[in-house]
Amino acid sequence: MKTSLVVGAVVFFLVLVTVSQTVYVVDQTETAIVLQLGKPVAGPMAPGLHVKIPFIQNVVTFDARLLEYDAKAAEVLTLDKKNLVVDNYARWRITDPLLFYRTLRTVGRANARLDDIIYAELRVALGQYTLLDVVSEKRAVIMGEVMKKASQLLAPYGLEVVDVRIKRTDLPPENANAIYGRMKAERERQAKLYRSEGWEEMEKIKSGADKDRAILLAEAERQAEVLRGQGDAEAASVWAEAVNKSPEFFGFTRSLEAYQKSFARNSRIFLTPDNPFLKYMR
Repeated sequence: MKTSLVVGAVVFFLVLVTVSQTVYVVDQTETAIVLQLGKPVAGPMAPGLHVKIPFIQNVVTFDARLLEYDAKAAEVLTLDKKNLVVDNYARWRITDPLLFYRTLRTVGRANARLDDIIYAELRVALGQYTLLDVVSEKRAVIMGEVMKKASQLLAPYGLEVVDVRIKRTDLPPENANAIYGRMKAERERQAKLYRSEGWEEMEKIKSGADKDRAILLAEAERQAEVLRGQGDAEAASVWAEAVNKSPEFFGFTRSLEAYQKSFARNSRIFLTPDNPFLKYMR
């Protein structure tokens, strides 16, 4: 009885191991190839349930989704001889699992190969454009060129690059300091130019205002002289008319004015009694 139980357990265990070594499942997010004694014999296997020869064949799975490669920041030289520190990344996928396994085998090796090819193509592409092109609207065109060329070079490895992007572009620290210094000097030069232009404009305005002031004062003085002349002429005319009407009264008022001025306090006048000046005193 005990022997039968042991034999049944052994048989069940062997059947279970055989089934586990025969049947395998490929997930929706994966692709797989079958190896026989270390050599690929079938693939890629579609998602679902599959069988293989137990103990002789084994299955290697790969991620069928888009994978991301994030490169370390590195320096490149632009067409106008400017150094840039470029931080880029790429998205790629395995298009031919059998070819990928024969050439690279692992994702780690694939990332190393991506690093070599994409960085080399990035240096070549950025070297054909100026710094302004790289940081402006031509960046998308440059990335398209890098992606196309990298895909062509990675096709023999069963890989496809679907996107290449630059996350960030910076200047090297030593170049940044020099450029910031030049920018500061340029801004200071521009500020001095604006200030000198402002002073020049101020002097023009002041000289114009002084000229207008001088013209206005001269015109006002001229008009004042004209008005004074007209007033004096009118006063003389009125005075002459008044004198003509009563010459005796004019002589009388003029004499009174002379008396007032002559007979001031502490004054002495020596005149003869028949002096004409004393006409109205008699």
